[in-house]
Amino acid sequence: MDTACVELKFEDVTQISIDCIAVENQVARNMYERSELDYLLYNDPVGYADLVLNGDVEDYQRRVTDYRPLDERG
Repeated sequence: MDTACVELKFEDVTQISIDCIAVENQVARNMYERSELDYLLYNDPVGYADLVLNGDVEDYQRRVTDYRPLDERG
């Protein structure tokens, strides 16, 4: 987390580093979408990496993002 990256190390010694700030800058259009990506990153970094590498980040955001401020949520 100190580097704002998710680093994956595979059994064949291959390494991948995902720049999370670059991902957010590319796909998040507002603070609500950034918040959802941050939540996933901190709570399930492997799921975050899988989503970025194999999934559709924009579809994920459409499904999970609640665009209401916290004080308006019930």
